[in-house]
Amino acid sequence: MSAFAKIKAVQSSLSASESKLAAFTLESPSALRDLSSQQLASTVGVSQSSVVKFAQKLGYRGYPAFKLSVIDALNKKAHQSARLHGEITLEDDFNDMADKLLAGKINVLSETRNLNEKAAFAQAVRKLLDAQRILIAGIGGSALVAKDLSYKLQKLGLHAIADSDSHIQLANAATFNVGDVVVAISESGSTHEVTRVVKEARRHGSSVISITRYGKTPITQLADVNLYSVAESEPTRLSSIHARTAQNLVIDLLFIALIQASELGRDTLSRTNQAFQRLRKS
Repeated sequence: MSAFAKIKAVQSSLSASESKLAAFTLESPSALRDLSSQQLASTVGVSQSSVVKFAQKLGYRGYPAFKLSVIDALNKKAHQSARLHGEITLEDDFNDMADKLLAGKINVLSETRNLNEKAAFAQAVRKLLDAQRILIAGIGGSALVAKDLSYKLQKLGLHAIADSDSHIQLANAATFNVGDVVVAISESGSTHEVTRVVKEARRHGSSVISITRYGKTPITQLADVNLYSVAESEPTRLSSIHARTAQNLVIDLLFIALIQASELGRDTLSRTNQAFQRLRKS
């Protein structure tokens, strides 16, 4: 998982000292190659213990591991093709706008892929395959992603439901028990309505899979399995577009992983595909 992706994902929740370290790392990552933890602390104007705590907050054992991760990310970046950067403006012509949007989507997809570990997806697949019922909760744009995921799971023969009405989501969660699973989709990880559904499901012993931004949030703290979406901070209008792009990648990865893991699911999917083929011929 990219060190830069981790920093961007948790940047809004950092303390003052941590924010200074984050800003320095993102703005001058090459400088870390030659800096010890004490030198970095002096350069940024924080204590050496703050440097260590910052590294640990990002999931590293200490500064040396964090430094190696930053160097690794720099090396990978150096070998990537140059990308078009910059926000879309009203003055951009269609080609510039399209190139910037495409570059942004590619970056978001790459960051989302880097934020997720194989083990987390394996756990999510196991829980979904073993579930008696699956409730997929999301509000606004996330509700559209939830509905898409429910269709995908239904094609595999799984009992999945998704409703855009938060009250119906809560009512369904109240009927859940041990053996049922809630998939909570929230870009921020703190959507009030979705958090309420998760708490209700937890009250009855149901498992929870979250799809949120990286970092500690009300929903990730309640979940059994955490999957992560977009790591980039974007202008308001692009944030929603890129959030859906990232969330769609996560549910597509889940869908394909489920197909790979379940022979019964593959057989059921084949039957649904055959039904649509007959429909087109009729």
